[in-house]
Amino acid sequence: MSTLVSPHGAGSLKPLLLAVGDRAAAADQAQHLKSVPLSSREVSDLLMLGMGAYTPLDGFMGEADWRGCCAHMTLANGVFWPIPITLSCAQALADGIKIGEDVALHSQETGELLGILTVEEKYTIDRDFECAQVFATTDPAHPGVAKVIDQGPVNLGGAVRTLSEGHFPETYPGLYYRPAEMRAMFLEKGWSKVAAFQTRNPMHRSHEYLAKIAIEICDGLLVHQVLGALKPGDIPADVRVSAINALVTNYFVPGTVVQAGYPIEMRYAGPREALLHAVFRQNFGCSHLVVGRDHAGVGSYYGPFDAHHIFDTLPPGSLQTEALKIDVTFYCYRCGSMATGRTCPHDDSDRLAISGTRLREMFANREQIPAEYSRPEVVAVLKDYYDGLQ
Repeated sequence: MSTLVSPHGAGSLKPLLLAVGDRAAAADQAQHLKSVPLSSREVSDLLMLGMGAYTPLDGFMGEADWRGCCAHMTLANGVFWPIPITLSCAQALADGIKIGEDVALHSQETGELLGILTVEEKYTIDRDFECAQVFATTDPAHPGVAKVIDQGPVNLGGAVRTLSEGHFPETYPGLYYRPAEMRAMFLEKGWSKVAAFQTRNPMHRSHEYLAKIAIEICDGLLVHQVLGALKPGDIPADVRVSAINALVTNYFVPGTVVQAGYPIEMRYAGPREALLHAVFRQNFGCSHLVVGRDHAGVGSYYGPFDAHHIFDTLPPGSLQTEALKIDVTFYCYRCGSMATGRTCPHDDSDRLAISGTRLREMFANREQIPAEYSRPEVVAVLKDYYDGLQ
């Protein structure tokens, strides 16, 4: 019997990716179906559904699930779910689709056939309502809000069959793992308590400190990074992987860290997205999620600890995966080490605040990177990357 946390809302994982032997027949069927184009966010959600990361969802949400998710963070059947997983299309396309009809799902960007949706519902949404509930703002400058504003006026709900995993397995060999594969790896290592560390950036000294706190508490750490679309200026995934490898190889005990990636596109929904990260980390087998300062935030839309506080509002039993809530970390010159406000008694004049944004600025301006900010092996990898941009 597995010692890992159970898949969310279900006794077992529900991957929606068709077996290899069934994909050719489905692709033949799709040639005769109406085509619905998917945005980059919808593509990433379809891939997450395919690998089973969004267990127990069967596909894109119908209206009751959408509304319950926005308003109460629960599906119509009462299962906890914090962010809508929806598919939209143009009004004219929706008008030509009948309930019960199968439609082919293609990437809007590449044209690749990715899945088949059995349309069970067609419905319109209140965009302001969704944005206010999920993002706590209707400001179109927020990247997640902008995505909702730009989507089509009609949502299509129904079960999906996924036919492809896009370019991810080939682009990221040895990094792209499905939930079932991660669970098998954890069990092989004898891990039952596993912490997930979410990142879309290379790891600096504050990240390293957070990760090591998690390893003290759990059997091991999953450095789980975003492989989907990022914000302009973010470090490409291959560079990030190399930088994290340099850190883990030189500064972590062998066998305590696994590095992997997954195909989601960030919504930058702050507290709500932290909850979504916990949901699918439960599906990957993680008992804990490291939640640091402004987790999954953007700009100044969320307070530094809003993602901590939202976990305290959940009804008992909503999630098995727990938040490891860690205070703001910094380097204290008087302590001579990394610390948090809970462990360091000194004032701001003795503290070096560390952020990925500031680190990118230093590289862009060709400033010297302090040893307290990032490990030299990591700096070397990132310097090569930034030198190539000149």
